[in-house]
Amino acid sequence: MHAGEFEAVRGVPDLYVHDTGMYGTDEYGAVYVYDAERPVVIDTGTGANRESLFETIDEIGIGREELAWLLPTHAHLDHAGGAGHLAERYPNAEVRVPEKGVRHLVDPGALVAGTKSAVQDQWQYYDEPAPVPEDRIAGLADGDRIDLGDRELVVHEAPGHAPHHAFYHEPDADVVFTADAAGIYVPEVDTVRLTSPPPQFDLDQCLTDLSAIEEIDPEYLCFGHFGPREYEPSLIGEAKRAYVEWVEAVREKRETLGDDEAVVEHFEEASRDVEFWNPERARADASLNARGVLTYLDRVEEESEE
Repeated sequence: MHAGEFEAVRGVPDLYVHDTGMYGTDEYGAVYVYDAERPVVIDTGTGANRESLFETIDEIGIGREELAWLLPTHAHLDHAGGAGHLAERYPNAEVRVPEKGVRHLVDPGALVAGTKSAVQDQWQYYDEPAPVPEDRIAGLADGDRIDLGDRELVVHEAPGHAPHHAFYHEPDADVVFTADAAGIYVPEVDTVRLTSPPPQFDLDQCLTDLSAIEEIDPEYLCFGHFGPREYEPSLIGEAKRAYVEWVEAVREKRETLGDDEAVVEHFEEASRDVEFWNPERARADASLNARGVLTYLDRVEEESEE
C-alpha cells in the first residue's frame, strides 16, 4: 500500500485498513475503519494527513452523521493526534480511549510537549491536535465492550507500551486490533519489530500484554504499525524474543560505553542496516526505542534501590 490508499482486510467483512503515510513512510501508520451497523474508526493517525482519511471514510460510504465511534487505542499522538479533528468532522461520533488517556485528548498541551521532546525533528510530520470536547469523550477500562450494533469490541488494557494503552478484540471475526501491544509488523519482510518509546515502556508488562493476545488466539491481527495479518503463535514468540533481546542489547551497550547519548548514537548508526524504511524513519525509530529502554533501565534501578 501507499500513503492515502485503503483496502479491504481479507477475511474480515466490512473492515478496511487505511495507510496514513505517517512520517512520510508507506506502510508505517494504519487506521482501521469498520463499516459495522454503528461504524467505527480505530486509531486516527497524527492528524497531519487527515484529509486522505476523510476521503477513505467517504469512499467506504460512511456519512458524516453516521460515524458512531472514534476509538484511539491510546493517547500517543501517532494514534490519537487526529481524534479532535475527526470529532469536529463527525458530530455524532463518540470518542473513547483508555481512561488514563482521556485528559490528554481533552487538553493535549502536556502530551504535545512530551511528544516534541521524544520525537525531536520528527515533529514536522505531526499536526497540532484539536482538543476533544469533554462531553464527547469517556474512558475505557479492561473488559468494557463497545457496541457496534451487529458486533462489539472488547477492551483489553495493555499498559506495557504506555499506561493509557489497550488493544481491542472483535470476537465474531476473531480479530485483535493490537495497537502497539504486539510490536511493529513490517509487511515487506513479514517480520515483527519492537517498539519501546519513552517514558513509560515496561518490558515485563509488554511480555504480559503479548501473552494476553496469545491467550485469545485470534484469527487475525491488525497492527497499528502496520496492517493486517493472519495470526500465528510464532509471531508472539518472535515479538517476545525481540523485546528481551533488545533490552539486553541496550543494557550491554550502556555498560560498555558508559554514556547514554553514545548508546543512542550507536543504535542510530546501526539503523543504516534497515532496508525496509527510509533512512530518516529507521534512524528516528532506533533513537526513540533506545531512549525508551534507557529510561526503563533507570526506573528498574531506582526501584531496586528502594
